[in-house]
Amino acid sequence: MSPPSPDTCAEIVRLHFGEHWKAGTIAAQLGLHPDVVRRILGLGPERPPMEPRPQLLDPFRDFIASTLASYPTLRSTRLYDMLRDRGFRGSVRTVRLYVATVRPQKHREVFLHTEPMIGEQAQVDWAYVGKIPVPGGERALWLFVIVLSYSRALWGEFVLDLSVQSLCRSLVRAAGAFGGITRQWLFDNPKTVVIERCGPAVRFHPTLLSLAADMRAQPRLCGVRQPQHKGRVERAIRYLRDRFLAGRTILGVADGNAQLARFIADVAHVRPHPVLAQRSVGDVFAEEQSRLLSLPNPLPATDLVLPVQVDTQAFVRLDTNRYSVPSDFAGRTLSLVADDRRVRVIDGSSEVAAHPRSFGRRQIIEAPEHRAALLRERKAALELKGRDRLLTVAPDFSVVLERWAKGGPSLGFLVSRAIRLLDLYGNDTFTTAVAEIVKRGLRDISAIAVACDRIRRDKRHPVPVDIAFPAHLDDRDITPHDLETYDDK
Repeated sequence: MSPPSPDTCAEIVRLHFGEHWKAGTIAAQLGLHPDVVRRILGLGPERPPMEPRPQLLDPFRDFIASTLASYPTLRSTRLYDMLRDRGFRGSVRTVRLYVATVRPQKHREVFLHTEPMIGEQAQVDWAYVGKIPVPGGERALWLFVIVLSYSRALWGEFVLDLSVQSLCRSLVRAAGAFGGITRQWLFDNPKTVVIERCGPAVRFHPTLLSLAADMRAQPRLCGVRQPQHKGRVERAIRYLRDRFLAGRTILGVADGNAQLARFIADVAHVRPHPVLAQRSVGDVFAEEQSRLLSLPNPLPATDLVLPVQVDTQAFVRLDTNRYSVPSDFAGRTLSLVADDRRVRVIDGSSEVAAHPRSFGRRQIIEAPEHRAALLRERKAALELKGRDRLLTVAPDFSVVLERWAKGGPSLGFLVSRAIRLLDLYGNDTFTTAVAEIVKRGLRDISAIAVACDRIRRDKRHPVPVDIAFPAHLDDRDITPHDLETYDDK
């Protein structure tokens, strides 16, 4: 029989002391055993508690307690296996029920809610958005988010790069958008911020430290695996995921940043402040803005600067992409200066090339003027190479070149025709024909061709045939067949 409820116990006390009912009368009217009524009224000796029945787990209680003290999350099934090896003959259910009552409970950490001073701190983090297509493949798209801890004003931009230069660039742009700088930047522990950390000893990235010095801000880190230390930016990221990113298609960085700027101005800064509910985030930000540190003038440079080797095709590399430079700089080492919008190639203090930054994969970005200049140089080099060959075979050809230079068709066209005649008739015939043309005072390329053909006939040489082979056909050695294998008939 279950013990009487608290309401029944209160009724028993009222009937006995208020209405002066006897214990037997109360028991009869309420359907209880008289001993129960007497025990509740304190009129008789209580029965001694029943001694617990011995259980199969009794010899193993100390072992279970010591094991759980060392390994609080050890599963009951593993404990059951360990107990069986030590002679336990009960069921796994018995172990589960007992362990549920004695397992040490994890200590729940208690947090102290604090509000930072006005203009004191900004919290920084990134949110992964997804992948977007780029020329040659796809790239991960990230959302940089910075939140002023006092006013909860936020700013963000989409980025395709998580390098330290990208972080510094976003911090400078955020300071410009806020119109000032907080005294602290609170970060998580990514490699772009922290090079090495051992407990409280931290080695920040030198590029970030240089920017912090220029901006008069102090970089700070939250505890390892302690996201609550930067709960304001974590909450802002969740807010952006729910109110801005959900159901929205981001086509690219520029499109996403334009939409985000409108959302921050029209929605995020109009919402009520979570602590000062009677004021909006924008109103509190207006108050905090006057307490921010002033911006340095000029703003620090955040470009990526590194030496690059110009290859033999007059290109420099950044990521997996190639950017053209004038062919005059092939083989030289220049300086590359890049941000997320432009790539510049510098020689000393002069800019030799500038291109839009590409975040594609294995792309070739080439300026038309660089290609045109290279083609002109290659054509001139080919013409010069042909002239050298003609002059080596027939020194008198210099006189023909002087006559061609005074007027007539393109010099390059005439040189190419002369080289073709040289290839068709051979060195001796071509040299004799040039000497004859020079002696007769002629200059036309057709005269050289006529002279070559007449000399060929005099020598009874076969008619030369200009055979054009396809570009994909390589020269091959032909092995003749054994004539004995042919049928005599």
